[in-house]
Amino acid sequence: MMVMGEMWSQVGSVIASLMFAYAMFQQYFPYDLRRYLSKYSNKILGFVYPYIQISFHEYSGERFKRSEVYEAIQNYLSANSSSRAKRLKAHDIKDSKSLVLSLDDNEEVNDEFQGVKLWWTSYKSVPKNNSFSLYPNSDEKRYYRLTFHRRHREFIVESYLNHVVKEGKGIAFKNRQRKLYTNGSSDSWYGGKRTKWSHVLFEHPASFDTLAMDPKKKQEIINDLLKFKKGKEYYAKIGKAWKRGYLLYGPPGTGKSTMISAMANFLDYDVYDLELTAVKDNTELRKLLIDTSNKSIIVIEDIDCSLDLTGQRKKKEKEEDKEQGKDPLKKAEEEDMNKSKVTLSGLLNFIDGIWSACGGERLIVFTTNYVDKLDPALIRRGRMDKHIELSYCSFEAFKVLAKNYLDVEWHDLFTTIERLLGETDITPADVAENLMPKSDDEDADVCLKNLVEAIEKAKEDAIRKKAEEEEKLKAEEEAKLKAEEEEKKKVEKQNLEKERESEGNSGKEDVKCNGTLDKEVKVNGSVTT
Repeated sequence: MMVMGEMWSQVGSVIASLMFAYAMFQQYFPYDLRRYLSKYSNKILGFVYPYIQISFHEYSGERFKRSEVYEAIQNYLSANSSSRAKRLKAHDIKDSKSLVLSLDDNEEVNDEFQGVKLWWTSYKSVPKNNSFSLYPNSDEKRYYRLTFHRRHREFIVESYLNHVVKEGKGIAFKNRQRKLYTNGSSDSWYGGKRTKWSHVLFEHPASFDTLAMDPKKKQEIINDLLKFKKGKEYYAKIGKAWKRGYLLYGPPGTGKSTMISAMANFLDYDVYDLELTAVKDNTELRKLLIDTSNKSIIVIEDIDCSLDLTGQRKKKEKEEDKEQGKDPLKKAEEEDMNKSKVTLSGLLNFIDGIWSACGGERLIVFTTNYVDKLDPALIRRGRMDKHIELSYCSFEAFKVLAKNYLDVEWHDLFTTIERLLGETDITPADVAENLMPKSDDEDADVCLKNLVEAIEKAKEDAIRKKAEEEEKLKAEEEAKLKAEEEEKKKVEKQNLEKERESEGNSGKEDVKCNGTLDKEVKVNGSVTT
């Protein structure tokens, strides 16, 4: 026991002596000498130490910009190696769905990739000066150190590190909270925030399971979206930007906005709701496009109402101003500051021009109630690749709504509703409103009866409206015929008056001619006498 105690005391003395010598070395030896000694000692150590170390600092380059590689490594280790660590730290990271666990300071974990074993260690360095700082945490520098055998150097640099960064970014994307963005006036782009897009959390619950439309058409859209999401290599092979355009058209209340939300939830994409009327010109439109992220849906709702892209509305306004006695030039000067100058050409370049290739994995979605009003160049294939008509509620769509709202798959009134839906145009929004219970006393029977009454009323209103339109058309046709008849009579009357006037002038000329002849006879008579 005495021998063991003496041995430990000697070891302690040696360690203490070494620590004292190291402290003296750090304190009194010049920096240049310490640097050279450290340099050559590392070289000597490299001959006998077979491992290589790579450090990844939290802040590299600009001090206040966090390294994306460091964040990717943190996410990778949090998902793959934190279960083997004994000491962890929990972070409440902004825009993340849950707490993120990472290695605590000076904690080490091992990792294995394709049979190669590696070690990750988390370090924190604290400055040795004793100066007071208002922000002490900002002086701390954290970094990860990767250790591996030198025979695997090429494999680690070319394969493993790329794998770690790719996996880390994928984990961050999966854990993020999705956002709904909107653009504001460009006047706010250059203030303290310097942001072109403002956002809120995207929490719309719509899904393809709850979407009221024909199941075959729904599955066709799902297959198309899946093919696009997996098509990175395919789009690169055919030489096209990794984007796809969707045109959603149909009457109001047919589910165009709900379709966009379902697409975003299905693909796990962010949504950018672009308000064209707030964009001053084509340059600002390009800047907004550049500032959008990958894996997103860019939406322009009611594209036919957003801007005058054909010039017809402008011409009509000028004609109205002329009729009202307004000066078109003066009015143009007054509205010039507030009016958007985005042109059809600028919008086409936004969708399908060179700038559209900045970034990838984007969907561009237009919605409209009146597809016939849009310029054909705007919605041709290659720009709006897939046209989806969202029409009035069919029986198949009704069954989806009945299942969602009432948890009913069959009812005695379904046959009646199927017949009425085949005879009447009613939107899914109107059907859903009637299926939704308004109190605890309303059950499926009451809601379905309410729906039957609503469809029958809509049918009666449609018949009455059609009769009124036919009567109106008939009245307009009769008024048109009457006007044509009056115009015809007026023309005939004018022609008759002209004929009478012509005959009157002809009679006067005959009388004049007869008087002249009488004078000639008298003259001749006097001559003969």
